[in-house]
Amino acid sequence: MFKQHRLLRETSLAAYFERRLTRLGRDLDPQPHGDTLWYLGQMLVRFGDSSAVFSYQDGRLSLRPLALLYDDARSAETRQQRCLILRQLGDLALFIGALFPESYRRKGLQQDYFVGMGSGAYDYLSENESTNRHIFSDLSATFVQMLQLVADCCSSDAESDMSDIEKLYAHWLATGSPRAEKRLRRLGLITASPTPGAPLQ
Repeated sequence: MFKQHRLLRETSLAAYFERRLTRLGRDLDPQPHGDTLWYLGQMLVRFGDSSAVFSYQDGRLSLRPLALLYDDARSAETRQQRCLILRQLGDLALFIGALFPESYRRKGLQQDYFVGMGSGAYDYLSENESTNRHIFSDLSATFVQMLQLVADCCSSDAESDMSDIEKLYAHWLATGSPRAEKRLRRLGLITASPTPGAPLQ
């Protein structure tokens, strides 16, 4: 029953993102491929589960740096492993670069950093992934436009500071606060989530 409810909610969220991306994409020249807009919608749904973005390490929530993901990809033993890591790298570069540019600018990371990491990852996937190569080719060639498209799609999220979201998410996990959960859901950062209120390991 829970799984069915979760599926319905995530499908609804995916449909919302795809409709919004399609409408905003009409203003771009050239317009993104329909499959690319579908992929972006699925990516935003996937990152709606914060465990796909953050990991809990050394007693706190953290985000694995893109440069370390790149090193992981370089040392991957198989092409399949490398593609999986580079897909995560490209998606995170797009997601973070679009939604939290000010937070990372204060840390000295400019848009070029996300563009280089993300477009490079997608370019590799466009030649080596087993499926959806045309989508990764589109994302690589138009990465700057895609940053703006995702930012516009999630404009209500763009003003949120990454450190505040990490603290809010940690607070919700520790306490189960309905207020914190409501804010996280409004930000689109949780759809199906871990059980709140459990002791943090």
